[in-house]
Amino acid sequence: MNNEAFAQLVDAHYAPLYRFALSLARNGADAGDLVQQTFFVWATKGDAIREASKAKSWLFTTLYREFLRGRRRDARATSIEDLPPGEKDLAAEDVDRVSKIDAALVMTALQSVDETFRAPLTLFYIEDMSYQEIAQALEVPIGTVMSRLSRGKSQLRTVLERTESGGSKVLPFPNPKGASAS
Repeated sequence: MNNEAFAQLVDAHYAPLYRFALSLARNGADAGDLVQQTFFVWATKGDAIREASKAKSWLFTTLYREFLRGRRRDARATSIEDLPPGEKDLAAEDVDRVSKIDAALVMTALQSVDETFRAPLTLFYIEDMSYQEIAQALEVPIGTVMSRLSRGKSQLRTVLERTESGGSKVLPFPNPKGASAS
């Protein structure tokens, strides 16, 4: 791949890859390193892709693999903490509680969602990827993507509800009878 084509690839995909890396790493410096490593891998192995239309998916998949590789490396160097206990699924009537949320509040809340669920949520809502594209990028079945999105939404709702009780900018939906939801 020539330098001009590589520069075009970087220009087209840097921002979305950085946002995805930031949602995974929770740290700007680490996110930058992940994106840089992803483009390094592309520079060394990207010519193996036959269809240019699959470059985006390949880049997101590579970034996610690099993140997991770094996490495994870090896990070997430090002790593994216990995972938090599973959170209960919210009742169906709580699904549409929020009508207006500040973007910064949502991004902050997204950082507290378990990593397993944060990646599909970020790819779906921020990067506008389809279930199939997410499944390819994360190398999981499409049913797993759907499940992780559902559970991730549940965790995100719980975080936002906690924030809501602290007097944030989250406003409840009115219920169908005209009274406001509690």
